Amino acid sequence: MPLPLEGLLVIAVEQAAAAPYVSSRLADAGARVIKIERPQGDFSRGYDHAVMGESTYFVWLNRGKESVVLDYSKPEDLALLKRMIERADVLIQNLGPGAAKRAGFGWEEMRARNPRLITCDISGYGEEGPLAGARAYDLLVQAESGIASVTGTPEAPGRIGISACDIGTGMYAHAAILEALVQRSITGEGSAIRVSMFDAMSDWMAVPLLHYDHAGTIWPRVGLGHPTIAPYGAFTTADGLPILVGVQNDDEWKRFARDALGRQDLADDPRFATNPLRVQHKAVLDAELARVVAGLSAADFRQRLTGAKIAFASVNGVPELARHPHLRRIRVHTPRGDVEVAAPPAQVRGQPRTYGPVPALGEHTESVRREFG
Repeated sequence: MPLPLEGLLVIAVEQAAAAPYVSSRLADAGARVIKIERPQGDFSRGYDHAVMGESTYFVWLNRGKESVVLDYSKPEDLALLKRMIERADVLIQNLGPGAAKRAGFGWEEMRARNPRLITCDISGYGEEGPLAGARAYDLLVQAESGIASVTGTPEAPGRIGISACDIGTGMYAHAAILEALVQRSITGEGSAIRVSMFDAMSDWMAVPLLHYDHAGTIWPRVGLGHPTIAPYGAFTTADGLPILVGVQNDDEWKRFARDALGRQDLADDPRFATNPLRVQHKAVLDAELARVVAGLSAADFRQRLTGAKIAFASVNGVPELARHPHLRRIRVHTPRGDVEVAAPPAQVRGQPRTYGPVPALGEHTESVRREFG
């Protein structure tokens, strides 16, 4: 079967991670994505050389694209870029604040030339407000948005260990573009989308923000615990393995105490009858649970949790993920050879997909120049 976005042309003037995330997912769905790179290339090509000499970020986020090198400060290259955009369905860009407009291919001009065009501008802080002109990178926005303040240990805030701002922003932009494509199929008109990294992380921070606005509560940093649910955390077994347990409601708590721990007295204790009470007495509760779990082997504890229908997880690292039986991978070709990467989460039953190669810098420049010449 044809892929859902076959026949669509996407021009991506992009760098780093947020915009490449969007365009890579459009490419996965069959869109033709032409990635515009500076003569020195997308700077994410140089983040590392861990994948047979290629950058991990670039391999992950640029499969299935065509790489075209343009210097749009030159009139002839800018004219070529505009011709490409005039024929495109989607234009994505995440240059610095105002850079696309100054260069001559801002959303207003491009949509005037091509009313069916869907533009998507990705920025750090959006187009209004005191930080609109500020440069932004993932860790900086994690700090500015407060998400680092609820991450880490009681002693210090921490960075979410992956590029959460870039990924989250890319996911929001991807969804907005798909919505705009549906709308265009009805109205015939394109859209002008803008997504900021700060807005994306502010949305992720909705629950801590609501707690502060309405209850004056500042969420504590609790490591592998949870600030408003108990018991929800890691407990170490007799053989030294941490098992993360999540109890979501009062019925689960009773099953956990009674069937997994064999402690009817804890199930009946009025201090632990409801989640707010368990959170109020969390220190006492966690200490008692830690003492009980410390007397059980990991295998015994897992068996008890399974029997009691309580959610739990191993506390894995990257080596454990790499050999995890649930990890799905896809094979992608790169200029240095084939590599396996984590498979995209969404799967369509009966419609298996193949994934395009990662392009070398400027690999498609000449063919695209001839096509749009």
